[in-house]
Amino acid sequence: MNVESAPQTGHPRRWAILAVLVVSLLVVVLDNTVLNVAMRTLADPVHGLGATQSQLEWAINSYTLVFAGLLFSFGVLGDRWGRKRFLMFGLLAFAASSLLSAYAHSPAQLIGARALMGVGGAAIMPVTLSIIANVFEPRERPKAIGLWAGAVGLAVAIGPLLGGFLLEHYWWGSVFLINVPIIALGLVAVAILVPESRDPKPGRIDIAGVLLSVLGLVALVYGIVDGGEHGFGRASVLASITLGVVVLAAFIWWEARTTHPSLDVRLFRNARFSASVTAVGLIFFASMGGLFFISFYLQLVRGYSPIQTGALLVPFAVGQLVFSPLSSTVVKRFGVRTTAATGLLLAAATFGLLSTLQVDTPVWIVAVSFFLLGTSMANVMPPATNTIMASLPREKAGVGSAVSNTVRQVASALGIAVLGSIVAGIYRDQVEGATTALPPAARDIASESISGAYGVAERLGQAGKALTGAADEAFVHAMHWASLGSALVALVAVVVVLRWMPGRAQAAPAVPGQAGPVDGRDGSHRDAELAQVG
Repeated sequence: MNVESAPQTGHPRRWAILAVLVVSLLVVVLDNTVLNVAMRTLADPVHGLGATQSQLEWAINSYTLVFAGLLFSFGVLGDRWGRKRFLMFGLLAFAASSLLSAYAHSPAQLIGARALMGVGGAAIMPVTLSIIANVFEPRERPKAIGLWAGAVGLAVAIGPLLGGFLLEHYWWGSVFLINVPIIALGLVAVAILVPESRDPKPGRIDIAGVLLSVLGLVALVYGIVDGGEHGFGRASVLASITLGVVVLAAFIWWEARTTHPSLDVRLFRNARFSASVTAVGLIFFASMGGLFFISFYLQLVRGYSPIQTGALLVPFAVGQLVFSPLSSTVVKRFGVRTTAATGLLLAAATFGLLSTLQVDTPVWIVAVSFFLLGTSMANVMPPATNTIMASLPREKAGVGSAVSNTVRQVASALGIAVLGSIVAGIYRDQVEGATTALPPAARDIASESISGAYGVAERLGQAGKALTGAADEAFVHAMHWASLGSALVALVAVVVVLRWMPGRAQAAPAVPGQAGPVDGRDGSHRDAELAQVG
């Protein structure tokens, strides 16, 4: 039966529901983009918290650690206990942690509040996508997921601009407090519009699988972020990463043998599913690792204010906003493989362009680079995400969403950590000559990071100009290598997509163990749905 001629089976209020889910997603992404422009203010001992470089990194990483560790389990539990219920729980937790963050009196309190925020984000993110999979039928789902992905671009645009405005007119806590009224409206809308949905036949809860996934992901992500901060050669870092890998291997072994798995590992035998998950992970490794350092480049090397930095990130958002909703049309014409591979090639070329940035590069080149990167991700994320979701029946949508989002978060943390280690090592080597005459304590601070060098230079007065100039050159040189690393990772993703992602005309094989009716639809509907995304 042709999908285009099939009767309409989507929820009658599906577009209003999508709007509510987009707002819920905006809150999660908005908060993290706001934090990127607030880092310099938070480091200020007078107007901020006096946070060190390490504490600033953990303000980001504590969220990532908890978020990544709980994403998969919360996606599974949302399928079991009710997605609407989990969404409302996540919004409430996010609001409470936003209040705690806004009124934190020390960096340690902010780090703790951000960790609690990770709990809320982990409950919100997977259920938004799984609710979309349940209220939209296959014909409209690619467009809905494109709009959902475009919301990320909207948040990237709004977040830095809003954060910059608030930082220039109010105290730093306002960047977190802004979440509260948005969440209050979101809770009312969710209660009224979003239908409850869950897996009608969840079976027994896989307690061992849930515990293994949380322990393995937390250990792995902790080792990654700690290694990015202090170096990957330390015994504690290697032990944490090894523990994470071993526990996750035990998780996979258990899931392959239990009669009631949280994750049916046979899904990964489907080349379409595996290639899409891998593409998502690699593009986020490259993009988040590369973009993390651009904030320092714009605010320190180029001297832009938080609101100016936010304005320069708008082209990235525009690229996503314009092209994410259009990606479903492109996929229909050229297929998932061609669309995703083209997007990844554009990303690799963009990172190559970023590797040429200098301390005096015309700002329009930076803006164009951001637009190209946003456009490239808009042609990778929606097709890959829709392919992942279409590989599963509706009642298991939370699993697909959780896998996609978990891979994305772990890859982002890994990208920041690995590329961060590259930047830190090259920066230290390059700036060494300019710090030899400094006292030992000041030398250590200036060698740790570019923000540390700027702090030391401020205390040196006129003599500090030479240090900031050397730090700028050292950081830009280090950033070049990080950008080239991102380009290489994007090219690896191109190979994965071209080799393993089926083309438009190929029908995807049925996922093992999932033959038969799905939500009242026969197998031909599943085949048509998979053909639609490919």
